[in-house]
Amino acid sequence: MMTDWSLGQSFDFRGDAVAYDIFGDGEAVVLIHGTPFSSHVWRRIAPELARDYKVHIFDLLGYGQSAKREGQDVSLGVQNEVFASLLDHWKIENPKIIAHDFGGATALRAHFLNGYDYRKLLLIDPVAIAPWGSAFVRHVRDHEAAFAGLPESYHRAMLAAYIRGAVYRTMTDDELVPYLASWLGQPGQAGFYRQIAQMDQIYTDQVQGNYGALRCPVKLLWGHEDEWIPIMRGRELAAMLPGCELIGIDACGHLMQEDAPEAIIAAALRFFAA
Repeated sequence: MMTDWSLGQSFDFRGDAVAYDIFGDGEAVVLIHGTPFSSHVWRRIAPELARDYKVHIFDLLGYGQSAKREGQDVSLGVQNEVFASLLDHWKIENPKIIAHDFGGATALRAHFLNGYDYRKLLLIDPVAIAPWGSAFVRHVRDHEAAFAGLPESYHRAMLAAYIRGAVYRTMTDDELVPYLASWLGQPGQAGFYRQIAQMDQIYTDQVQGNYGALRCPVKLLWGHEDEWIPIMRGRELAAMLPGCELIGIDACGHLMQEDAPEAIIAAALRFFAA
């Protein structure tokens, strides 16, 4: 298992650095992570896919190793613009996509609002249909500055509990370290609450009505034990997407990359090769 994860390349997006890397050779595949995670979630998956594909990974703006700064727009309203700019920078057309959580919303927005097409789209527990956003999200939105100024020990404990809530199995302290690292200290702690405060359902509302017009084959993977977005929401989304199969994964929470990375690899290889 890879324990160190570092992206070796950087792209300038409107003055902010977006960290990315590319592995392997062949047909283009892009992996898009969600919140509050980073490309670290793909550490087990990217090397396996890179045996057959040219795999592109990046950290969303304001996440992981990408730039974090005061006053930054890191909402879903900008992430599709980041993604579209990266596709142009990489000079790839019609890639195969794997997108999780906010990454799903990002891919869908880039498809419908920016006009980018995909050869295949594999969505994993995506944020895609209303309603979404927890009471915690609403509370942070109302008190962002207070949360950003919490003593680090309080912030660390809350952050650890938050991330553990996305995983069905028990994460060890060592496994949790890379998930905490980019959100600790400054500008990490402020960045964590900034991205939560900018969560807004309007960004999925803008595209939800278009899902029936998706222009590529699509498949859904969903954790049966996902407590962040229950699988019933996955069934609703599958009914909106043309010809979409929903595959439920047992003993799996919201962060499938931790609970069942082998399920993602197997599903992607079958779906992409079909």
